[in-house]
Amino acid sequence: MADALDIDEKAKGWRGSREVWLAAAREAFLESGIDAVKIQPLASRLGLSRTSFYWFFEDRDAVLQALLDDWEDTNTRRMVQASEAFAETIAEAALNVIAVFLPGGGFESRLDLAVRGWAHQSDTVAASVNRADETRLAAMRTMFDRFGFPSGEADVRARTMYLVQIGYISMQVQEDLGLRLKRIPDYVKTFTGQAPTQSELDRFHARVGMV
Repeated sequence: MADALDIDEKAKGWRGSREVWLAAAREAFLESGIDAVKIQPLASRLGLSRTSFYWFFEDRDAVLQALLDDWEDTNTRRMVQASEAFAETIAEAALNVIAVFLPGGGFESRLDLAVRGWAHQSDTVAASVNRADETRLAAMRTMFDRFGFPSGEADVRARTMYLVQIGYISMQVQEDLGLRLKRIPDYVKTFTGQAPTQSELDRFHARVGMV
């Protein structure tokens, strides 16, 4: 039924949508890198005409910028929101941020890794990555500031916490989720100087789907 609908839509001149073209660009990017994001291959992937692309994007540069904007919205925004989420203690605040990086937490590690790889080919993208890193670090410094840490210490703790998370991504660490969860209380204590309470861990485990 779905296939018949697709054929009918194409017969009527269906051009897709901005979201459909962007999703195809993102999939190609994650699979094969930025050089795979080209208009004709995307059209072939979608089974649409090349000219349909231009209803939604002015040119290839426009879809590349949309990919960057999507990355910012998916990863940077969600991480900043997590750092600003309500927490009674700095340990709970750290757990809020850590949860974002776990499966289902909203932060897309493959996308972050792909954009960082792209940054090696483009000064413009490298500048975007640097800005995003600073935005994320600033949010985490503010999180530590909120709990009364001196500015220098807040900066170092924020950097330690963030760079560990990015290290997991950049090194493509393959770690059993159970083992990672087991390590998290000690990570929190290292990052914040404060061990999470059992009730904080229980809420965290419930949030990430590990009861």
